[in-house]
Amino acid sequence: MAAHNELGILGEQLAIDFLIKKGFEIRERNWRFQKAEVDIIAQRGSLLAIVEVKTRSTRFFGDPQEFIKEQKIKLLTKAVDHYVVDQDLDVEVRFDVIGIVKNHFETSIIHLEDAFYHF
Repeated sequence: MAAHNELGILGEQLAIDFLIKKGFEIRERNWRFQKAEVDIIAQRGSLLAIVEVKTRSTRFFGDPQEFIKEQKIKLLTKAVDHYVVDQDLDVEVRFDVIGIVKNHFETSIIHLEDAFYHF
C-alpha cells in the first residue's frame, strides 16, 4: 500500500478516536452513495456529524482542511440527504472537517464544526 494511503487510513482512525472521546458513536466509516464517499458519519444524541477527514504529513502547502472543494461539498450534501431519508433519522445534520497533520515531529488535530460555513 502506498505511504499516502497508509497515512490517510491512520488519519481516519485518529479522527474516529477523537470523536469517540468527544462522546460520538460512529455509525459509518467510508460510506458510499453514488460518486460520494463520506469518511465518517457519527452521532451524539440528535446530532448527526458528517465528517470529512484530511490528513497530511506537512503544513507546507496549507492546512489539510483547506483542500476541500465545492464539488466535494455538493456530493456530500446529496449523499447525506439520501442517508438521512434512507435511515429514517430525525436528526440535526452538521458537516465537520477534521484536519490532521501527522509526521515524526507532530500529530495535530483540528476539528472544524459546521465547517462548510467557514469556506
